Amino acid sequence: MNELLERYPKLAACKNEIIKAENKLIECYEGGGKLLVCGNGGSCADADHIVGELMKGFLKKRPLSDCQKQNMMSKSPSLSEKTLEKLQGALPAISLCSLTALNTAFSNDVDPELIYAQNVFGLGSKGDVFIGISTSGNASNVYLAACVARSLGMTVIGLSGKDGGKLKEISDICIVAPETETYKIQELHLPIYHYLCAAVEKHFFKE
Repeated sequence: MNELLERYPKLAACKNEIIKAENKLIECYEGGGKLLVCGNGGSCADADHIVGELMKGFLKKRPLSDCQKQNMMSKSPSLSEKTLEKLQGALPAISLCSLTALNTAFSNDVDPELIYAQNVFGLGSKGDVFIGISTSGNASNVYLAACVARSLGMTVIGLSGKDGGKLKEISDICIVAPETETYKIQELHLPIYHYLCAAVEKHFFKE
């Protein structure tokens, strides 16, 4: 955190919310939960980026333990030690933006504003975490997904800017980047979620 604030002093304004989000993500993964995340445009790319950092090694290599390897080989003898040495520990995370066939089908057949809400309803469970990314906080499809997530007993984390918009109202935790222009908000979102991914990885993986 000290390094983050040294590099991005403006983020001192949302330090407490970042720490709360870190703790909630750790609590979620300790309880066997998963992360669902979504956004639009650049925030959609950010959602995919977050999942990429969590589902494979980010700053650590995350090798499987000998116990994990032995257990997997005992159930699937075709797995070799060489193969298992290449697998990395993962923190379950899904970018709702990446479900292209489902999203386009639901958008065409039902309602484009509800694509992420439908995904959350189908994939979310109590104890999971939902991260909604919207630079204005007012993206309808992200807001409605957050509403559904909350109704399912998920923790809702908003990643926003400006005044937080509607997303701040529905979020359990809302990290509001202290900027008003979209590209500047996005420039602060990246170090925020990189910090969260690194902190959670450090908690669960030694190597």
